[in-house]
Amino acid sequence: METVEEFLAHAIQLEREAADRFAHLADAMEASGNKEVGKLFRQLAHYSRLHLADARNRSGFRDIPALNPDEFEWPDAESPEAAAIWAADPLVGPDEALATALAAESAGLSYYADVLAKATDPEIITFAKAFVEEESGHVAELNRWVAARAAGLRMPIDS
Repeated sequence: METVEEFLAHAIQLEREAADRFAHLADAMEASGNKEVGKLFRQLAHYSRLHLADARNRSGFRDIPALNPDEFEWPDAESPEAAAIWAADPLVGPDEALATALAAESAGLSYYADVLAKATDPEIITFAKAFVEEESGHVAELNRWVAARAAGLRMPIDS
């Protein structure tokens, strides 16, 4: 990452794709009657939209480049938080859904942590730290949900 604008372009795309993917998964789950998992994915889509709004707000007056899909520098073929497509199976259970969500959020955290570790620009460092904190919160929340399920409790989202 060479510029703040490049970092924000990646953050905006990452969060947009995560919000869209989680929303589509929520729709698929709810349409098939899997309401509990649909609610989980709906909440994760909401979190991603909040993070997307934050990334857009941080761009402020900056001229954010419009990158083509092949110009994004991701660790894998798609943005790190894009949830695994197999989770769209209408029969996926809450545990598999949580594992998918945790993997997606952990990948986002890892991505931002890697950007932070490599950054030399003070503004990128500041922004990346904030995004690492946000993603750490999402991972912690999902771990809380996983622990609740493992203990036989209702997920906090159901409370």
